[in-house]
Amino acid sequence: MPPQAHVSPEAPNDQFRSLSPAVWRASTVLFDTVADFTSRKDRLFDGYTYGVTGTPTTRALEERVAALEGAHHCVAVPSGQAALCLIALSLLEAGDHVLIADSAYGPLRTFARDYLQRFGIEHDTFDPLAGAGLASWLRPQTKLVFLESPGSITMEMQDIPAIVEVTRTAGVRTVLDNSWASPLGFRGIPVGVDIVVEAASKLLSGHSDLLLGTIATDSRSLYEAFRTTQSVLGQAVSAEDCFLALRGMDTLEVRYSHQCASALAVASALTSHDAVTEVLFPPRPGDRSHTRWAASFTGGGCVLSFVPHFHSDAAIHQFFSALRVFQIGASWGGVHSLAAYYPETEQRKRKHCAFSAGIVRLSIGLEPSGKLIADLEQALHAAGALPS
Repeated sequence: MPPQAHVSPEAPNDQFRSLSPAVWRASTVLFDTVADFTSRKDRLFDGYTYGVTGTPTTRALEERVAALEGAHHCVAVPSGQAALCLIALSLLEAGDHVLIADSAYGPLRTFARDYLQRFGIEHDTFDPLAGAGLASWLRPQTKLVFLESPGSITMEMQDIPAIVEVTRTAGVRTVLDNSWASPLGFRGIPVGVDIVVEAASKLLSGHSDLLLGTIATDSRSLYEAFRTTQSVLGQAVSAEDCFLALRGMDTLEVRYSHQCASALAVASALTSHDAVTEVLFPPRPGDRSHTRWAASFTGGGCVLSFVPHFHSDAAIHQFFSALRVFQIGASWGGVHSLAAYYPETEQRKRKHCAFSAGIVRLSIGLEPSGKLIADLEQALHAAGALPS
């Protein structure tokens, strides 16, 4: 029997239309001629060369995120942490120096300490409240400053406009992890941040069912550096995850509005509770970081923290055991509310932390705020009922 001719599936004709984006899967990308194949690397930045660098589904997500960020370019990578690491590997070399906000994502600091230093790249952590005072940390060898505002556990707000002014004068690039606020709450590119990272696993996708990160920039040269590194390191993302993120972004504004309002209601309720020493949520009037939040941000977030006033470790365990609506887990931005605990030993590892106590972090989902507040109140009561 003669071999059957291979038939490549074609895109639907104009008689088919759908509200859902197509999921284009590919490892191999086909070319019309051998000339197109041998010159395929010329398409790395503006076309398709191999599945690692994406398909039309990937590009649809990247274009949508770039537009939301107010940027010209975007690269999708497997996670938010992958985005941060890829930026460092793209732009740094032996002899360079990096500054990282002391409140930034822990694995980023670990990456700098345990991996970048192997290649002769030094780093320091700086006080996230430094603002224009960041100038005193800069060296002639400083190439990147990593920001995260607010810090996702201790909620310090950074004075991003002041930091951008200082770094631009010094010729140092800034990287902002903007996962807490999302582009709906703050857009870093228009105010001068060079590179903005989103852990798209969180608010952008919104359903706690995928891992994805995005890197947005206005600079064509930076974009080309990131796309090249993504290709060389094989940092591919799946078309299915890009599709899910695109679907999640369809409801982002509605989810964000509800979750921010609920988080503010929860934060306000906790403020007056006897078992709570302090609530950390910058959008709340009276919060220690509220002034800086109000100066630059137009939206809240769905993550808040509080310092519990418990008499023992047993009380902490009792609090989490008593929760019925909140579930114990990391991350945020999904439709289900989460609670996590960061012991005082975690705060003491940092050089510039204002807290020496354990911290409870809450991620607020789509449940009614009254139901969440009642769950926290009964759990706090259960913990407080234990003998000291």
